[in-house]
Amino acid sequence: MKAMIFAAGLGTRLKPLTDTLPKALVPVGGKPLIELTLDKLRRSGFDEAVINVHHFADKIEEWLAGQDWISLQTGEPAEGNMLVQVSDERTLLLETGGAVLHARKYLEGCGHFLIHNVDILSNCDLDWLMAQVRPDALATLLVSKRKSSRYLLFEPDTMRLVGWMNEKTGELRLAGPHVREEECLKLAFSGIHIMSDQVLDVMESYAKTRGLYITSDTPRFPVMDFYLSMCHLYNIYGVCSDDLRLVDVGKLDTLGTAEEFLKTL
Repeated sequence: MKAMIFAAGLGTRLKPLTDTLPKALVPVGGKPLIELTLDKLRRSGFDEAVINVHHFADKIEEWLAGQDWISLQTGEPAEGNMLVQVSDERTLLLETGGAVLHARKYLEGCGHFLIHNVDILSNCDLDWLMAQVRPDALATLLVSKRKSSRYLLFEPDTMRLVGWMNEKTGELRLAGPHVREEECLKLAFSGIHIMSDQVLDVMESYAKTRGLYITSDTPRFPVMDFYLSMCHLYNIYGVCSDDLRLVDVGKLDTLGTAEEFLKTL
């Protein structure tokens, strides 16, 4: 199975740590976030991963090259090793949707691939999540009923994505005039989702028709904008995990919470 880890972000909320380190190498419980994420994937049966890099990209590549359980880039990995391919965004951050499309050569043909933010720690059973993917799903988003300021909106009966809302600002995006906010399930996104590789063609068409290619072969757009723009045409489902616990390691004051959380896993 194949996964993509979003690890290119600047990590501005983790300054001053990220003045000298990429967010992916910020340690939690004595291990960098990228190792915690790769280890979770590996234990769940994922044998290939794509990692996008930008901020201190060289340091991430150096770390990867120093791990004897990782085989880099091409060819057959050493027996028992995880094959890791690096999607280079050194020249410009492409945002989450652009990052997926930029990594197309590593992802197409695999059927389905999992997307995981490098700064998310969770108790999610990834085997369980993969088993929830419906045959007609363009994407499957892991969500939960936890408190948040931003929510995805789903049809109660089908769990199909139909909108998004920000309770603090009052912003609201709906898939169409037929969608009634008050009838929807409001669920928080986890930063973990599964895409069918058919999404790559849809993304390419979406980016081209909206002029999101900043060069002839470089798209730039957020994946959530893509989901919300396409959910009236394609089946994008939510999967709700009632016992999901997670920590978003996005700020300095979450590092202690993250270390305690790791002890419970």
